[in-house]
Amino acid sequence: MMSGSFVIFEVRNQNNTLTLTDMAKVTYKSYNQNDSLLFPHCIGDFIPENDPVRVLDAIVEHLDISAIEATYKGGGASSFAPRMLLKVILYAYLQNIHSGRKMEALLKRDVNFMWLSGMQRPDFNTINLFRKNRLADVMDDIFTQVVQMLVDAKFVSLEVQYIDGTKIEANANKYTFVWKKATKTNQDKLDLKVKSILREAERVLNMELRDESDNVMTAEEMQKRTDDILALMDEKGISDKKLRKEVTKVKEESVPKMKEYEEKLEIVGERGSYSKTDKDATFMRMKEDAMNNGQTKPGYNVQIATENQFITNYGLYHQANDQGTMIPFLKSFSERYGTQSATVCADSGYGSEMNYEYMVSEQITPFVKYNMFHAEMKRKRKNNPFLIENMFYNKELDFYVCPMGQRLEFVGTKKETSDLGYTSTKSLYQAKDCSNCPLRGMCYKGKCRTRTIEVNHRNNELRAMARELLTSDEGLMHRSRRPIEPEAVFGQIKYDNHFKRFSYRGKRLVNAEFATIAVAHNIRKMISKGYCVCSEVAVG
Repeated sequence: MMSGSFVIFEVRNQNNTLTLTDMAKVTYKSYNQNDSLLFPHCIGDFIPENDPVRVLDAIVEHLDISAIEATYKGGGASSFAPRMLLKVILYAYLQNIHSGRKMEALLKRDVNFMWLSGMQRPDFNTINLFRKNRLADVMDDIFTQVVQMLVDAKFVSLEVQYIDGTKIEANANKYTFVWKKATKTNQDKLDLKVKSILREAERVLNMELRDESDNVMTAEEMQKRTDDILALMDEKGISDKKLRKEVTKVKEESVPKMKEYEEKLEIVGERGSYSKTDKDATFMRMKEDAMNNGQTKPGYNVQIATENQFITNYGLYHQANDQGTMIPFLKSFSERYGTQSATVCADSGYGSEMNYEYMVSEQITPFVKYNMFHAEMKRKRKNNPFLIENMFYNKELDFYVCPMGQRLEFVGTKKETSDLGYTSTKSLYQAKDCSNCPLRGMCYKGKCRTRTIEVNHRNNELRAMARELLTSDEGLMHRSRRPIEPEAVFGQIKYDNHFKRFSYRGKRLVNAEFATIAVAHNIRKMISKGYCVCSEVAVG
């Protein structure tokens, strides 16, 4: 047997004996890594016609990027084409790649990235500066344009919004927290301490006593007051070392500390906390808590509206509670598209009198649960005669009747203002005497002789309306779709696309980052549904 490029064929003759045939030569295709071609291949030849990168390329080509181009001043060295950089960044996000360094590496070895860039190789610093300085303020407009393509392609109608929110961790140290309540407490303590010292100094100097209010002294007021005291002490030649030391300490230590407290309270604003490494981030409880101990982390409350699993609107808020985000979120939708959806569907986190009132005033049909919706459906609650909603109510004469037949007469109203600034009115009803009632222990646990109930009639009307809508055929349809709309989208973004933490700091950049995530999500869905761009008209 010979080695090399020859093989031996074995053939059996009529006597079943083996004979050697002629040896056949094996040939290989030409292989030379350093071979230069006279006519090189086009990179596009290596990409299939139906490849997602071609769809993304066509979508970006149809975008109006004049807002990005307007950020260039001109002159100096030539710049990379902004449309090319936008294509590269969006395609990277489609591949769950958010790092500028990884984008730079792929521009050198991935054929899809090389085709999008036209073989140009911007480095990671160029990519990141483009994201921060060029895209940050226009990414929201690009998102709106992509949604308009979806409307033109009949993928969405903008007639319905499925709304939900989630907490996404900020790019901030979780131990660099500043709490508003603690800061205000420390400020009040410092104010009392300083006022006591300054009053004593003014008494010793026979200075005119100030008419001090309960308001906290500002750092500026504290500075001026200490300067006046020290100047008068020098003028009168008072050598009270202890007193001078205390006043000087106020000037050198307390005044800067008061300035620090003022700055912190100005930053925190209406929030309860913020992080020193990302001052726009608020400490919230995250569902993704590895320690399962309810630890708060700096983050943002991200709200989205979806239709057919496409994101049609988004917003970032400081409130940990979803209830206070609904009205500004709906307003942002109207501002974005110049119209409002006819229908809104959301879970019980959004069901409040304030939100119902707003939706009714805007002629929005609210398929929105309230916190007691499911509890009211249970037989145990329906059969409890002592609950207010189960008591007989005479609307004309305005009184309630308890299970023992005693009237609860109207005695007045009271107003309550929520943390969000919404004022609701409650009517008060009181029985005459419940002391001898045999059912008193089952009716209420208070020590007073009569039971008093509080009823928000307007809220009850709005809840009755919501309950009727939610239990209708249309309501059941929307309720069944809601879990597979925004909740599914958040699941895809967080777990399928591995986006659980922002990379940038500050609301401006964080907002742009999520806009990029939303655009990438919509384009990914467009590709999966067979979207194509034909000449100047987008067709689904």
